[in-house]
Amino acid sequence: MTPTDANSLLDRPAPAADPLAPRLRALRRSPLVALICRRFAALVFLVLAIATIAFVLTHLVPGDPVQANIGIEAAANPDVVATYRERYGFNDPLPTQYVHYLQGLLHGDLGESIQTHNAVSHDLATFIPATVELAVLAVLIGALVGVSAGVVAALHRNRPADQVLRVISLLGISMPIFWIGLVALYVFFYKLGWFPSSGRLDPGVVPPPHVTGLYTVDALLAGRWGTFWSALHHLILPALVLASSSVALLTRFTRSAVLEVIEKDYVRAARAKGLRERRVVIGHVLRAALPSVVTVVGLVFANVLTGAIIVEYIFGFPGMGKYAFQSATTLDLPAIMGTSMFVAVVYVTINFVVDVLYGVIDPRMRVS
Repeated sequence: MTPTDANSLLDRPAPAADPLAPRLRALRRSPLVALICRRFAALVFLVLAIATIAFVLTHLVPGDPVQANIGIEAAANPDVVATYRERYGFNDPLPTQYVHYLQGLLHGDLGESIQTHNAVSHDLATFIPATVELAVLAVLIGALVGVSAGVVAALHRNRPADQVLRVISLLGISMPIFWIGLVALYVFFYKLGWFPSSGRLDPGVVPPPHVTGLYTVDALLAGRWGTFWSALHHLILPALVLASSSVALLTRFTRSAVLEVIEKDYVRAARAKGLRERRVVIGHVLRAALPSVVTVVGLVFANVLTGAIIVEYIFGFPGMGKYAFQSATTLDLPAIMGTSMFVAVVYVTINFVVDVLYGVIDPRMRVS
């Protein structure tokens, strides 16, 4: 190398540093990212444990799922029974069935329903959107009414408004949801005729083009307002029934959370500074009580989404509850395990989201 070449190398500018490198290093050291990674790892192990428990409990149920689904005449034919058992893998040892089950879960395969002869994932994709649509509306009603009522009850502690709301919430928790559904159906459909009794759309109304499976959303995307109002009209009454227990629970819990915060010194200091009551409530009281309320709202959503079986049965709503009921009554093991896994994933995922929201709302949770 000549001196000229050496000087040219020395004069050449150093390669520019990656401007994203410091941000990536800071992101890896972020307590919130560490919290998300820990919770996600726990989520994976929890789903695996739930899958194992669901498999074991399902196979402990007495009865032959093949004979329960193929009819009396076919069940009397040993060749037909043997063919069905071979098709669905019931002749394999339980450890082999368990391994095949886990392999299917890793590939998103929940097996084939004995009752419908369709893939369980296909059946769930058909029924879940209706349940999600019903559950989301019920949770929105429950959260809006329940949290607002809880705040009002706490701010008017031991006054008439508080006493009335406490009695109403106690009645909402005490009354069985099937009784509320039957009374609502009798009064608002049979007597008053305000709401329809069953289905997702009025007779003669064509479903909107399938995009999300949620009729209200798909109707809005297609610009079909008549279909949207028909779908919403069928949702309101079962959603109100499904939200009744959620409203009662959120009212009582929000009241307790707000009362726990409202006597804190920083709330008294904010009021002593002359801040408006609305600013004190929203900026100080609700902000401190929000983590506890978020936890209950998450659990309420999971309970509503997975506990809509009774409401869907009463109102003839074609959702996941109908599919789960039919699967249980016909001993359709693949469908039962698929439904159980969906319920488990819903619970685990919502708890994961709640934990992450905890970390976003309260920085102290990021290091726990």
